[in-house]
Amino acid sequence: MPEPGARAALRVSNLRKAYKDVVAVDNIDLDVRAGECFGLLGPNGAGKTTTMNVLLGFVNATSGSAFLFGVDVREPIARQRIGYLPELTYYYKFLSAEELLRFYARIFGIPRGQADQRIDQLLKLVELEPARKSAIKTYSKGMQQRVGLAQALINNPDLLILDEPTSGLDPLGRMKVREIIQRLKNEGKTVLFSSHELGEVETVCDRVAIIKDGELKVEGRVADLVEQHQANLEKIFLNIIGYQPSVPATDK
Repeated sequence: MPEPGARAALRVSNLRKAYKDVVAVDNIDLDVRAGECFGLLGPNGAGKTTTMNVLLGFVNATSGSAFLFGVDVREPIARQRIGYLPELTYYYKFLSAEELLRFYARIFGIPRGQADQRIDQLLKLVELEPARKSAIKTYSKGMQQRVGLAQALINNPDLLILDEPTSGLDPLGRMKVREIIQRLKNEGKTVLFSSHELGEVETVCDRVAIIKDGELKVEGRVADLVEQHQANLEKIFLNIIGYQPSVPATDK
């Protein structure tokens, strides 16, 4: 885990995003340090994806500020150092993994020789070498998610933003994606991701933030939160969002 004094890869200050009468994000402050894995948690509609969309430049904040490596997210150059995997991916399924990665390499202007080397490295990382020339339409959901991770890494980004990277995967698929994230973290990459798999977050993340109704409720090191609340991350999450388990009626 990076030292507390490490420079911020991502900094959000008083971030607010409103859509007419609906406030999706309400004055959030966040710092993600370079080299750490940070989990953004919350129930559906909490504001996680909206926060990510502001960071990615897809939508503009209503007020507040956001910076990536010290550059305002409203500047296109801020996105040169990031890779992104959306929750719902769509690729031209007649392409192979190799063809898809070559397409993205051209978008980033990566020279052919360098792109060939990078594609080989990434296909090995995501364990898709045997299927590199097979059409993506023949891939399982887990394989498609891993090729998505590979495309997010084609430009060798310093920061990865992953929106529900294990959504819809079986246990083996989740484990493989988790292993890839751990390897990237070990390489010094900064990773910001949202997930509903709280056990996974507890295993991989250095720190987490829990958002509810657009507001930041809790932020801190996973180990500190577990010790402070004397509960695992799942129980902490359920308490914060106000989940009350239904009690079955008893027979008279």
